[in-house]
Amino acid sequence: MSALLFDSHCHLEDERFEGEVEAVLARMAEAGVGRCILAGSDLESSRRIAALAGTHPNVYGVVGVHPHEAGGFGQDTLPQLEELLQKPHIVGVGEIGLDYYYDFSPRQAQREAFVRQLDFAYEKGKPAVFHVRDAHGDVTDVFRGRKGRLPAGVLHCYTGSAESAREYLDMGFYISFSGSVTFKNAHRLLEAVRFVPLDRLLVETDSPYLAPVPMRGKRNEPAYVRYVAEKVAEIKEVPLETLIAQTTANVEKLYGIPPLGKV
Repeated sequence: MSALLFDSHCHLEDERFEGEVEAVLARMAEAGVGRCILAGSDLESSRRIAALAGTHPNVYGVVGVHPHEAGGFGQDTLPQLEELLQKPHIVGVGEIGLDYYYDFSPRQAQREAFVRQLDFAYEKGKPAVFHVRDAHGDVTDVFRGRKGRLPAGVLHCYTGSAESAREYLDMGFYISFSGSVTFKNAHRLLEAVRFVPLDRLLVETDSPYLAPVPMRGKRNEPAYVRYVAEKVAEIKEVPLETLIAQTTANVEKLYGIPPLGKV
């Protein structure tokens, strides 16, 4: 059997999928996408993810507080995340990080939530999913200050430079690319795709956001990760089957998820 794609980051818990999750998962399977990982943005979404992951065998999840929601991070947040980490198919902490583009939460609150969840992931031995926008300098400063005490992790929906990617790779992290690689103005991003080695690369949709060409303007969904994979394979000049097999193996390795058909 040829390898199936793995959408390493999506948001099926989002209200835009309400009442449609089963149909979306069916289309995902028809498109040759075997599994997906849902990423939390706050405690409420993380609970919805735990419920979905616990009832769908090909759905996994990570739980955490996004920088947009950092203002709501409190004393009881980590204990509740720890409870959710015990649920079936919950495999990591995320998405966490810094977002200085929107600044929906004060930067100090973002930094505190990020640092506490980063340390939490390390202490629990779980990988982390990083959201970084217009904040690569501060994020790498935090990482450098925790050298030797960093969890495994992935820079999701990467839009940075090849130079920044080099630093993240040197720290042991994976880099994940989304539908942004299919956009016309993605010249700098294509350089990063060329630079990241196959064994450290993931693909994702970040659905319902960032639908790839030719689905631009539509609600994104896991089935469309195939367009991302096709573009990345083209950029890296490797057969699509090679790209699919390697990126799926990378997700399994990062999160400790057994290959399909194995327990």
